[in-house]
Amino acid sequence: MRLPVPLDPVGNKPFDAVGLGLNTTDLLAVVADHPAPGSKVPIVELASRPGGQAASAMTAVSRLGWAARYVGRFGDDENGRVGQASLAADGVDISACEIMPGATNALSVVVVDQCSGQRTVLWSRHPALALAPADVPVEAVGSGRVLLVDCHETAAAAAAARHARAAGAATVVDVEHVRPGVEELLAEIDVIITAQEFPTALTGQADLGRALQILRASFGAGVVCTTLGAEGSLALVGGTEIRTPGFRVDVVDTTGAGDVFRGGFIAGWLSGGAGADVEDVLRYANAVAALKCRVLGARAGIPTRAEVEALLRGETPRHR
Repeated sequence: MRLPVPLDPVGNKPFDAVGLGLNTTDLLAVVADHPAPGSKVPIVELASRPGGQAASAMTAVSRLGWAARYVGRFGDDENGRVGQASLAADGVDISACEIMPGATNALSVVVVDQCSGQRTVLWSRHPALALAPADVPVEAVGSGRVLLVDCHETAAAAAAARHARAAGAATVVDVEHVRPGVEELLAEIDVIITAQEFPTALTGQADLGRALQILRASFGAGVVCTTLGAEGSLALVGGTEIRTPGFRVDVVDTTGAGDVFRGGFIAGWLSGGAGADVEDVLRYANAVAALKCRVLGARAGIPTRAEVEALLRGETPRHR
């Protein structure tokens, strides 16, 4: 089934994909057992790695061979400098980003269960990093064939999506939580990709398939999809429900898997072009997200295009 959203041809824009939203510094603490309230638990491994929804998704797009740009705000501290350097090292353009004087970079403390790879996230973000609609750089968000926004600042994300659509770009959202203004944001989106709990939380419909139908009817997106962790994804395209199984890998850490799924979706879509088969795109996205989970951190395990293609062929790719 063809993905029912127009896509600009290669060469029409300076970038294949642009992402507007969060970047973070992730302090990852691996523990043998998830701590109970009031307990003291030893740390098996401690690491500081860059993360964040939009930034990690654009890293995936770039690592998979496409021209990517990230738009967001960094703190004026060492964490912010490391975050900028990490994106630049992966070939992601950050020329439209701002460094906010006196602000610390957004920080997440991530507790990772050593056995399952599941994680719990605690986060903090300096107020100066907040983005209002008037702060959105119009030229930058329209400079890609696809714009990805996350849902942390819904009004700014909606404004960015409107600007991108006016410039002929397709729009994708990474939406996890029901926040004020999320309905206005979703109305500007061509491909809605949600966390597993979101469709029910927004619609009140316990059946996930029915909740996706309500989302599609309410907002008119060409594709509505929810990620299901190790079980893969469930998507609705027109009236057709598509369930895509996950790939089995040795899971170390699931941090950033959803962000990387969005990047993988965009990369798979770009690979297929205007005639992209949506089932192929979803399978590609699931493969990218699965491979990411082999390594601690949101981005360290993001695969190359060759690794993804090997997994899709049924091989077990070796991580570089």
